[in-house]
Amino acid sequence: MHSQIVQRCATDRAQELPGAGLEHPFGPDWEVFKVRDKVFMLLTEITGEPIVIIKAAPEDGKALREQHEDITPGYHMNKQHWITLHPGGKLPKRLIEDLVTESYLLVVENLPRAERPVDPATFGKSEQ
Repeated sequence: MHSQIVQRCATDRAQELPGAGLEHPFGPDWEVFKVRDKVFMLLTEITGEPIVIIKAAPEDGKALREQHEDITPGYHMNKQHWITLHPGGKLPKRLIEDLVTESYLLVVENLPRAERPVDPATFGKSEQ
């Protein structure tokens, strides 16, 4: 599988999220996605492969690392709250999209209510 697919899938999803923006505060080798000036995803190739670094709840991150060899602790980040997605070819597109959305929502729920671009409790949940 093409090594860029994890980053492309993650970028496509991040660009769909309300209020999300791309910046390059660490230079051209790092793509940093933020919502209201708070980072929820980083992309780089500094480790020799195109990786995606996203937030995850500690218990979710631990379970994901145990279930998927292409998910490791967050590169250069707090290992308890961040995970790294590697382009091994075994991560389903839907899982990547869901993990990016979850990272975004983890950041949004910590924003003051007035600054939230979406309600994290209901975003992405269809009406019953």
